[in-house]
Amino acid sequence: MNVKVDKKENSKVEIEFTMDKKQFNEELEKAYKQNAKKFKVPGFRAGMVPRAIVEQTYGEGVLYEAVIENNVDDAYRAAVIENNLEIVSRPELDIKQIGKDKDFIFVVTVCVKPEATVKDYKGIEVKKVSTRVTKKDVEAELDTIREKNARIVTVEDRELKDGDISVIDFEGFKDGEAFEGGKAENFELTIGSGQFIPGFEEQMVGMKVNETRDINVTFPKEYHSEELAGKDATFKVVLHEIKEKVLPEIDDEFAKDVSEFDTLEEYKKDLNKKVKEQKEAQAKAQKEQEAIDKFIEKVEVTIPEEMIDAEVDKMVEEMNANLSYQGLNIDQYLQYIGMSLDDYKKEMREQAQKRIKLNLGLEFVAKEEKIEVTDKEIDEKIKVLAAQYGNKEDDSLLKNENARNYMKEQLVQEKTMNVITDNIVEK
Repeated sequence: MNVKVDKKENSKVEIEFTMDKKQFNEELEKAYKQNAKKFKVPGFRAGMVPRAIVEQTYGEGVLYEAVIENNVDDAYRAAVIENNLEIVSRPELDIKQIGKDKDFIFVVTVCVKPEATVKDYKGIEVKKVSTRVTKKDVEAELDTIREKNARIVTVEDRELKDGDISVIDFEGFKDGEAFEGGKAENFELTIGSGQFIPGFEEQMVGMKVNETRDINVTFPKEYHSEELAGKDATFKVVLHEIKEKVLPEIDDEFAKDVSEFDTLEEYKKDLNKKVKEQKEAQAKAQKEQEAIDKFIEKVEVTIPEEMIDAEVDKMVEEMNANLSYQGLNIDQYLQYIGMSLDDYKKEMREQAQKRIKLNLGLEFVAKEEKIEVTDKEIDEKIKVLAAQYGNKEDDSLLKNENARNYMKEQLVQEKTMNVITDNIVEK
């Protein structure tokens, strides 16, 4: 089979395949023999219908599809390997010519990975981020820990107030009819948390234990349920219990209870150190993200639309996989947020384009810096990964070619990213 590769604009490549008529006729005969038992013609036993009768009965093109299935995919894959093409889009097939005693000609159009260039990728300027720890920072950390160690006690001698935890039954009604998903029993709701529809929690303030009250609300216009969005509703609420948080005093005893230190002063010094480490880690992440964003802007490349489409599809698959851990799928998620799949994909295009530019830019830098990864580095990385998943003694991944190739790509990308982030200039 003759193959001709023609590179077009915007990273498109047309691969034209020509199978001469002699070979095509041989493939037709092969297809006939493979499918002979499928053809049924009165007066002939199954599998014994002559090819001429098959073509006369079913039409001359009856065997063409089988020839296409037998040859196109294999020919395309071989051409991709032989010409070292990095495909980034789904192939599009166009049958140019097919018929008896004719050359079989077909064209596969694909997009290949475009080459990017990046100027001045070292010395990217970012804003300096302060990591100074103030007294207020330490006090805020203490308050957070204090909240975590609060006792929850039941209150019986007063009305419900802001900040209390209420235990309630409720049922929602629209136009006098109960609606689906609007009912619960023994539900714990913290007043002032903003967990419920605006106005709901505020109207509960002042209720007493065992009191029943009608709460009138209007659902937000952007509410996820179209049937309720912007509609008025009434909730019948029964208050069963009032609970409140009792916060511990911040003193030496508190320090002893929540840490290994004997005094509050020692504990504060340790908190100061930990807050400092947190701020430094956050500052590092913030500076690196700013540098990456600016690096992406420096990447010069023309990305074919087909490549963006493929990246968007990949991101949707990733989202679906992540949702599956929560017992959901992408369709359920989109229904919840009131968005169609097409609209969601449109929203993802900008992010997809940035991901592509980042990867292509990093590939350029890796080549410029001649970044390499040793087998020892791959082994060590795989061992760390195996240990994280509880397979410390399992060395099968070390021999897995796919795992090694994936880890090599990850290590090259990490090293390349370090070239950018290690050369950040703070202003």
